[in-house]
Amino acid sequence: MTKQRIWKGFWQLADPKIWIASTIPMLVGGLFAYTQEGKFNLFWFLVSLIGVYLIEISKNATNEVIDYLSGADRFVEGDKRTPFSGGKKTIVDGILTVSEAKWIAGLTLLAACIIGLIIVFFWEFNVLYVGLFGVLIATFYTLPPLKLAYRGLGELAVGFTFGTLITSGIYIAMAHNFDYKVILLSLPIGFLITNVLWINEFPDYEADLKAGKKNWVVRLGKKKAATIYAILFALSYLSFIAISIVLKNPFYLLAFLTLPISITAVKIAKRYYDDIPNLIAANAKTVQLYMLTGVIMIIANILKR
Repeated sequence: MTKQRIWKGFWQLADPKIWIASTIPMLVGGLFAYTQEGKFNLFWFLVSLIGVYLIEISKNATNEVIDYLSGADRFVEGDKRTPFSGGKKTIVDGILTVSEAKWIAGLTLLAACIIGLIIVFFWEFNVLYVGLFGVLIATFYTLPPLKLAYRGLGELAVGFTFGTLITSGIYIAMAHNFDYKVILLSLPIGFLITNVLWINEFPDYEADLKAGKKNWVVRLGKKKAATIYAILFALSYLSFIAISIVLKNPFYLLAFLTLPISITAVKIAKRYYDDIPNLIAANAKTVQLYMLTGVIMIIANILKR
């Protein structure tokens, strides 16, 4: 019974349905290496993907412990609990103990580091630097002394990691060199994943405020934060214009087909920023936009080839 409970807690922490967040930049960066350099190794791509997933699980487990102890998850009221916020709910719901979540965090991080070292010594050494950044950000996202998410740096950390870091890292692993264009390519991914986190912070506003988790939604207040939500969408579309010009690939402009969804999401956020049951539609549309945009970027890469 204990094994079943821990196994259930592990998969709830892993939350495979959100692995799309890291899968998209991995695919975009990997395919870009193929279109630019004609290089792509499926085996090492999959090994790298598993390593990234393990880092995600470790981060989730660490966040679960810190947010439980700080009260950020415990202070979330019943009407504010949504599928998009409030953590993974493993400790709050009694599926895992704090100690068990710590063990999961430590073991998955260790496994990720082992995979990283295998990649470094047997495939591409320069991935070491990207991996170190990734591990440090994942570890100290909520863990003291940095506690990035508690000090208004969580949004930047997420945008940088899932945008620039992962996209550039897999490009380096596949192409065995670096191209500055991959940073430009990562920008819309970074803006959009930041927006996923941003809108997901709205339901947790009161709990985060009480727990001293000073993310930017807490700092600005939900009304002003709804305006930044719109600006982040605008920045993602502007970055697609730059990408299409620099890469001479007009297919990236297909991203503008998602504009009606983002406009609807912004309208919902501005109207229902303080009405969580109605706001959930914006949370869902933001995730939908991230996935659709990722698919469009992959298609643009393939069509260019």
